[in-house]
Amino acid sequence: MEPRGSQEGDPLSAEATKERILAAAMEEFSSFGISGARVDRIAKSAGCNKNLIYVYFENKEMLFTTVLEKHLTRVYEEIPFTPEDLPGYAAKVFDWAMTHPDIVRLMTWYSLEQKVDHLTERASVRDKKLKAIMDAQNDGLIGMTFTPGFLMTAIMALATAWTPTNPFGPSHDPEAGIPQETREAIARAVSLMTKREDS
Repeated sequence: MEPRGSQEGDPLSAEATKERILAAAMEEFSSFGISGARVDRIAKSAGCNKNLIYVYFENKEMLFTTVLEKHLTRVYEEIPFTPEDLPGYAAKVFDWAMTHPDIVRLMTWYSLEQKVDHLTERASVRDKKLKAIMDAQNDGLIGMTFTPGFLMTAIMALATAWTPTNPFGPSHDPEAGIPQETREAIARAVSLMTKREDS
């Protein structure tokens, strides 16, 4: 029996199959990481032949990289970076992290296992953000007490500290909704870190 979506010469069907594989891989990798993930489980969940995964993505590590880069692109598109308003940016990252725990887990696995190549787009986006913070500091929009690198790291650490994968953050019941007090406190903390020295 021909695997669903694998008909030769049918690009629409092939793309649909790839999307099912990526969706199944997202669930598998966010739950088990790279080492614990099983290609046969991904294939079963995607409703395709396991060999198709290797045809489309070469190996498990490449599949993980594809899944991670796809969702990181979503992060970049859905959270506009506002160097002139870093407290607002931190609050948006917090909201996003709290409502996308699977992607936060995926990034946690990436950090723990480091089994895939360096993500060049991620590094490029970070470099652009650091330059934007430096420009905002030079323009007098935000204070210069902390370096751009420290600010960026502190913002991301604060904004994701309440997610389930953070071993030091308090546990949060997803059904209870986003804790607004925490969101506001994060924004205030970033506001203090970015306060201009003359204000």
